[in-house]
Amino acid sequence: MSEDRSSNGSRASRWLERLFPGVAGEPRDRSELIALLKQAKEGGLFDTEALAMIEGVLQVSDLQVRDIMIPRAQMVVVERDSELGVVLPVVIDSAHSRFPVIDDDRAEVVGIMLAKDLLQYCGGNAPRFKMRDIVRSAVFVPESKRLNVLLREFRASRNHMAIVIDEYGNAAGLVTIEDVLEQIVGEIEDEYDFDEGAFILKRGTNSYTIKAHTTIEDFNEYFDVEIDDSDFDTIGGLTVSALGHVPTSGETVVVEGFRFKVIRADSRRVRLLHVERIGTGDLEAAVNNAMSTDKAAK
Repeated sequence: MSEDRSSNGSRASRWLERLFPGVAGEPRDRSELIALLKQAKEGGLFDTEALAMIEGVLQVSDLQVRDIMIPRAQMVVVERDSELGVVLPVVIDSAHSRFPVIDDDRAEVVGIMLAKDLLQYCGGNAPRFKMRDIVRSAVFVPESKRLNVLLREFRASRNHMAIVIDEYGNAAGLVTIEDVLEQIVGEIEDEYDFDEGAFILKRGTNSYTIKAHTTIEDFNEYFDVEIDDSDFDTIGGLTVSALGHVPTSGETVVVEGFRFKVIRADSRRVRLLHVERIGTGDLEAAVNNAMSTDKAAK
């Protein structure tokens, strides 16, 4: 056993010597290792993106599921006894591929529904739909599980989502394999993404996709408007303030003559928005609807 350790140590030393010629000894802790990696990057051995990924790999072993999970209150869920007409709008609005299935309470997750399993109920087969027929078993993990361990389990089981449970066995949130991978490689792009240097992308007549960190100043310049930026610097901040909470995907709010719909958000911030400029009639309807909702709530 000691010979194996010695062999492994000598291999590591030779690897470090090749990477960092002239550097004596092995790094004694992670900070020294990262300093050496940065030195290698500056020497042109690899680029900034590769360095960020290496640091991400090192960080994953320190993070726990609770650090990146989507909290229970922000999970997009479906109920076990829901009809197809109730489930479909949830699937369409959220654009997710997997959904926790709950009983009477969000804390009680009974399984996972895959959006693709709904395809068999298209057209004339819709009346045959029963949620209980397509619910799949859920994977449950504790909040304290290390991300590197979870990633290994995801790969072995080929699962893409796990329900996070607290010490009492109640659902505390959810985590996906994409959430873990993004800690290593950064945010994973999808069909909504566009050029890194762009902030606003016109999708069609009066239809735009906007990164949430777009400054209000840039937004004003693009749309030739004068939204006040004294309290918030970004469109994401403006949206969160208008809603009164960090929203989930699909939530909509009207601000200063624009309808903002959240396309992507996590537990900490909004990331991407769909924006429409609405006319006077649409604005009045939106205001009246908001007032009616307020009265009903009271």
